[in-house]
Formats: sequence, structure tokens, C-alpha cells
Amino acid sequence: MTTAKTTKTKNTKTRTTGWAVARVLRDRDAALYLAALVVSGFGTSALWLVSGVWVKDLTGSDGLAALCAFALWAPTVAGPALGTLADRFRRRPLLIGIDLFLAALLPALLVVDSPDGLWLLFTVLLVYGTASVVHEAAKSALVASAVAPELLGDFNGLRTTAVEGMKLLAPPAGAGLYAAYGGASVAVLDAVTCGCAAVLYACVRVREGRPEAPTTGWRERTAQGARRLWRDRGLRPLVLAGAATMLCSGVNGALIYAVVEDLGRSPAYTGVLYAAQGAGSVVVGLVSGPALRRLGERRFAAAGIALTGAAVALRAVPSDAVALVCSAAIGTGLPCVLIAALTAVQRATPDRLLGRTAATANTLMFAPTAVGMGLGAALVEPTDHRLLLITAALTLLTTAARLFLNRVPADAT
Repeated sequence: MTTAKTTKTKNTKTRTTGWAVARVLRDRDAALYLAALVVSGFGTSALWLVSGVWVKDLTGSDGLAALCAFALWAPTVAGPALGTLADRFRRRPLLIGIDLFLAALLPALLVVDSPDGLWLLFTVLLVYGTASVVHEAAKSALVASAVAPELLGDFNGLRTTAVEGMKLLAPPAGAGLYAAYGGASVAVLDAVTCGCAAVLYACVRVREGRPEAPTTGWRERTAQGARRLWRDRGLRPLVLAGAATMLCSGVNGALIYAVVEDLGRSPAYTGVLYAAQGAGSVVVGLVSGPALRRLGERRFAAAGIALTGAAVALRAVPSDAVALVCSAAIGTGLPCVLIAALTAVQRATPDRLLGRTAATANTLMFAPTAVGMGLGAALVEPTDHRLLLITAALTLLTTAARLFLNRVPADAT
């Protein structure tokens, strides 16, 4: 696949100093991508919250309500296979087509008004999650082509800021809309945001050639992304560190109610801690570009993992002030390895493999979160949560040390 990456680099040269927001917004295509992320992220975050509340109200079942999140996230496991689609088609038309497809699909939820319609809701959520995996892979690949290489770290950081910011703003807006007009209204809102995102992607200026016809089978093309990650001695440690970090984050997340109980607070106090964590993630996205240029991917990731580890350990201290600071620190440190790994994958992977490689990296880093949450949920009752917090913290600190001390081989590709 041919792109305008070289031309784009020449036309968008910027100073290596300056605030990340200004650097990205001066790049027209980066700004359009960011706008699309904000718009679609608002609708997705609203639907994420409301779908569970909707099912809970219709059935009274906590288990069925939890299945909404499962339906949205389950397709992530198939990321390596789904990511091949992002390398099989031109990325910009694929992004536009997926958004328009979802915009047409979501209004089907207008007919869901009783437990008898839950099959349709879960089907739509599963299709939505599947399309989102392909969308994410295509988006990561096209960003590397349309955004100047020196802006990738800034863009990925601001992408984190946008996503986390929408997680703070969209749920209350979605909840208000749901309370006033019901779940179907939130589905329509999400459909509108998908349509708006499609228009924004259509405005991106990038020249793509037709992808080469595949010469191997689906399984072989899927395996190529995994082999690319495993054989690249620069990428592999970052992705594995991301997987270990997200495993521990899952354990930490499962212990949140035990932490709140230790503080003598009601379960609703978790919302305050999550808000502090989200604020930390918003902040780190603003500084990640300059930090990546100064520290490099490995040291930036290691610093974030170490900060997360220290904060997880200090959560064992039963203090409101400490708990709030730790939540903000976790929100600041946790995204670092994800930003560093994605930026490294975009820079080091050939364009023809980038879709499936990015999707494989996402699966390897995010799937362990569910495993960690399961482990934490199983162990929190029979085990002192403080011991689990210390164990997770030591694992994080060990991961950070290994990543910081292991040097990138000179011949790493």
C-alpha cells in the first residue's frame, strides 16, 4: 500500500518544542482525527453506560446487565484475525464504511422496550464490538500514514486525553438522556455521532493505493501480525510489559470496593476515585508527546508502570487523601505503556502489516485486564486485599525495572 507519508512529513514539519496540543492541532489531519475520536467516543461511552442500566431496568438482573460490557469487549479476543481486514482494504473508506454501518444499525434498538427484545440489544452490542475492533485497527494504521511521524507520540497522548475525557463527560450526559427519554434515545445519539465521525474521516487528506491481493490464507495473514511483534526485539518487551501492566490493573480494579470499604465509605465513593483516575489520564495525554521525545518509549513506559506500582501499593493505606492521590497517580501512570507501545508499533511496522499488528498488540495488552479482574474477584474474599495490592504492586515494579534495564539490541528491527 502506498501512502503520502513522505509528502506529509515534508508539508507538516514542526518545531520539536512546543505544547503538544498546539503541535497536533496545527496538523489538519491530526486535528480531524482527534475531532472524530471525541465525537465517536462521546457516543460510545454513553452507550457503554446506558446499555447496562437499560438491561437492569428491563430485567432487574445484575448478571444480564454485566453481559452488555462483555458483548462489547468479547470481540477483542479475535483482534488478530479481525485486524487482517484493516490490511485488506483501504483504511479511510473502511473507517467511513464502518461508521456509516453503525449509524444505520443502532436505530434498530428503537424497538427494544421489553425483556423480549434483549436478544436484539445483545446482538447489536456484539456487532458493535466486532466493528470497533476492525475500526481501531484501521484507525491506528491510517494515523501512521496521515499524521507526520514526529507527531505520532503527541497524537496518541491526546487520543488518550480525548477518550478519557469522554469517559468523564459522556456517562452523566447519557444517564440524563436515558432518564428523560429512555435507552433508545442514547442509541440514536450514538448513531448520530457515528455519522459525524464518518464525515470527519472523509475530510482527511491521505492518498492510499489499492492493497495487494493476498497470496496466503486467512490464518497465515493473521499469524503475520503476531510474528511481527514477537520477532521485533524492540516491540516485544513493550507489548509484554503492557500485558503484565493491564493484568495487574485488572486485579487492582477488582479490589476497588474492598479499598472503599476499608476507608469506611459507601460503594458510591468508587465514582469519586474513578473520576480522579480519569483526570490523571487526561493530564498524562497532554504531556506524553514531549515525554516520549525526551525519554524514549521504554523509559517513558517504565516510568509510568513504576508510578502505577507505587500508587497501587499505597492504596493499602486507609486514608481518603492517599486514596485520591493514588487514583490520580494510577490514571497518570497506567496509560504510559499503552501510548508508548502503540506509538512504537506505528513507527516500526511496515504499512502492509500495520492493521493486523496493531490489532494483535491491542488484544495482547487489553485481554489480560479481564483475566486480572477475574483473579481479583476470586481472591478478594479469602485473601486480605492489602496483600493482593502489595503483590500487584511488586509485579508492576518488577515489570518496570525489567523494561528500564533491558537495552534495545542494536540490530532490533
